[in-house]
Amino acid sequence: MTASEIEDLARLFAPHETLLAGLLARWDGAMAEGDGSHDRSHLMRVWALVCRIAATEPGADMEVLAVATLFHDCVAVEKNSPQRAMASRLSADVARGLLRQAGWRAERSEAVAHAIEAHSFSANIEPRSPEAAILRDADRLDALGALGIARVFYVAGRLGLPLYDANDPFSQRRPLDDRRFALDHFETKLFQLSSGLLTAAGRKIGRQRTDLMREFVADLGREIAGA
Repeated sequence: MTASEIEDLARLFAPHETLLAGLLARWDGAMAEGDGSHDRSHLMRVWALVCRIAATEPGADMEVLAVATLFHDCVAVEKNSPQRAMASRLSADVARGLLRQAGWRAERSEAVAHAIEAHSFSANIEPRSPEAAILRDADRLDALGALGIARVFYVAGRLGLPLYDANDPFSQRRPLDDRRFALDHFETKLFQLSSGLLTAAGRKIGRQRTDLMREFVADLGREIAGA
């Protein structure tokens, strides 16, 4: 990450520059050069969505949300790894350590840690606070819409997956398997995400982005057929 990029993040997450510096010192590459689906731009998009949703949720603790957003993907575990479900817990542990060093009270640190742990789809942890619900919705919304489409095929390229099964693109005669085919990920996971969003604002955005993805998949099907 360049100096100017670090300065941009520091401005975005002020007054938590010290925590940002501690995070960058320990960053294991999740948002560095390795994973473009969980990079600096993902962090900034999620924060923008957090702010948008929180504006409709009275009482949301913006300090907890800011720090939880900052740390939510700080430990990278590849999507096809058997340890994937541990990523948010590991990220929460990093946050706990740095917040302890910064002198945060235990209950505040745990509020941040819980929001981080509960944001992950694969961790399957139920949010118990408004902040956890907001961060979870914001992170899931970044997997939907035009950005969601881009991320599906970016990740598929990183993992060496084909775009679709040439013999059965839409899984009419085979089980869905998004570990083998990129297109399967829409039906396996993404089309279901909006129904699990927890905030009214998140659900509204989610419906719009899901409709866009459905239109894309329908267009793709027509083009595969030669239209």
